[in-house]
Amino acid sequence: MAVYYGLDIGGTKIELAAFNEKLEKLYSERVPTPQTNYEDWLYTVETLVRNADEKFGEKGFVGLGLPGFVNRETGVGEITNIRVADGKTILKDLSERLGREVRGENDANCFALSEAWDENNKQYSTVLGLIIGTGFGGGLVFDGKIHSGHIGMAGEVGHMQLNYHALKLLGWDHAPIYDCGCGNRACLDTYLSGRGFELLFQSLEKETVKAKEIIERFYAKEPKVVAFVEKFIELMAISIGNLITILDPDMIVFGGGLSNFDYIYEALPKALPPHLMRTAKVPVIKKAIHGDSGGTRGAAALFLK
Repeated sequence: MAVYYGLDIGGTKIELAAFNEKLEKLYSERVPTPQTNYEDWLYTVETLVRNADEKFGEKGFVGLGLPGFVNRETGVGEITNIRVADGKTILKDLSERLGREVRGENDANCFALSEAWDENNKQYSTVLGLIIGTGFGGGLVFDGKIHSGHIGMAGEVGHMQLNYHALKLLGWDHAPIYDCGCGNRACLDTYLSGRGFELLFQSLEKETVKAKEIIERFYAKEPKVVAFVEKFIELMAISIGNLITILDPDMIVFGGGLSNFDYIYEALPKALPPHLMRTAKVPVIKKAIHGDSGGTRGAAALFLK
């Protein structure tokens, strides 16, 4: 029996999950992400894979879901959230250590692939996966295959920047402008994420609170919090409306911590039409079926046709 390993490479943890050809989970192991040096990081990934090999008595296929991408032309990873592996030839180095091919994709692409391949979603040929968690990431799946782009950067929607309508909504010259880890400013990653939700509330309402409390106060119908959430939904509609205009997807699927805010699925479809062309259709908008396991599941699927 062939075994497929999907590794979700995060800034704080690395998880390996093993799957069969039907993408049914067989085993998993999670460890902290080394912060010391690149050699420790490679050794940690290698050890996870060797442990799984020993359990199954064979060499599994190895796919990585990365918070960034590996440049197809140079083989160098652009993974700003994991400093020890950023700028390194991670796929080449791991392939040499493990004695087999190692494939890697942006974790949002892996997430989108996992959702697109679910039996409930196979009728949707164009799938846009959006992760609204620590950051704002995007993944593209066309006809069951990830679209990575020319160098592997496709889907990095978090590094699009605020546009005219977004700046107008946030108060023009008074709009909060945040620095992004990529080196630019006003990237959507710092607005349309769980972290951005909290940052915006702090900037606009002058309170420092966690997303969970903001959502609780919204459901308690606190007027200023209700107004803030409606503004946030409008900001989502402005930005995601641009993605719909470009991609015309059949389905948008949300993952990440903020995707559990169920009001999004009620409000966003109503907020989108003013930001689309007249004859455009709002796509199906869903919460992820596979939740936190989507990254490992999609990474394992990199070796499946």
